Amino acid sequence: MPDDNALHETSQQHHVTVIGLGAMGLALAAAFLKNGHPTTVWNRTTEKADALVARGARRASTVADAIHASPVVVVCVLDYNVVRKVFGPAGGALSGKAVINLTNGTPQQAREMAEWVAAQGADYLDGGIMATPPMIGQPHALVLYSGSSVVFQTHRTTLEQLGAGKYLGSDPGLGSLHDLALLSGMYGVFAGFFHAVALVGTENVKAAEFMPLLGPWLEAVITFLPGLARQIDASDYTIDVVSNLKMQVVSFENIVQATKSQGISTILLHPLQALFQQRVADGHGEEDISGVVELIKKPKLPTLPGSQNH
Repeated sequence: MPDDNALHETSQQHHVTVIGLGAMGLALAAAFLKNGHPTTVWNRTTEKADALVARGARRASTVADAIHASPVVVVCVLDYNVVRKVFGPAGGALSGKAVINLTNGTPQQAREMAEWVAAQGADYLDGGIMATPPMIGQPHALVLYSGSSVVFQTHRTTLEQLGAGKYLGSDPGLGSLHDLALLSGMYGVFAGFFHAVALVGTENVKAAEFMPLLGPWLEAVITFLPGLARQIDASDYTIDVVSNLKMQVVSFENIVQATKSQGISTILLHPLQALFQQRVADGHGEEDISGVVELIKKPKLPTLPGSQNH
């Protein structure tokens, strides 16, 4: 386990090492520097550190040198395989350190990494960054953390230079799980947006012209989500039903048919249509739309006739 002295933030322990200087790593290191933290940086392509060095960062010549420089080691690289490759030759240097991994990955990868870091004698905190690089250090930046509560509480003030921090629990995989779940919600919104603007675009309506209608509509739709969440948590999809799933299937079929007649792809529509149709076929047509979550919980969904992409 890490040296207790390495887990109490004193003036010396405001030193931070950042490993990985892609767009996000650069933003993380810049935020630490901006807030007065002596910062050591390392990147395989050394030139990427030039601007940070000009602002006062220290460039480490090796990964081991970077790790030795600070009690807190923040790593943000392409994926967990790169984390292993970077740390592998210098694993022994991690003993007594607080390792904070902000690399995007899966819950299982985070758990495996936590075990590996613990075997090196270090303490581990995994994180999911809910922000783009320009947002780091700004009011709307959020970083989700899971793993060592000692590391999070001890270095919370330092970590909050990056954005608001939310600790989700001791399971190292929880940060990644919530990160990916939030991103899946985001991509769902993007999918709806892309299809909507493509559909009106068939009649020469510009996307920007359509936004004054689409934006407020999406904001209004979001207000329904807490009610759907209550239904899901209760496993009762008959609570406060406004428009049952059987009616939704009819509306969705009209969207599919209009999409075909306008000559654009239905590729984004069929997965959701298949869920709707299956749920109705299973006898839940009078329930709310939220019941489709029961099908998503299953590893496979039967393909219904007519649900194939055209």
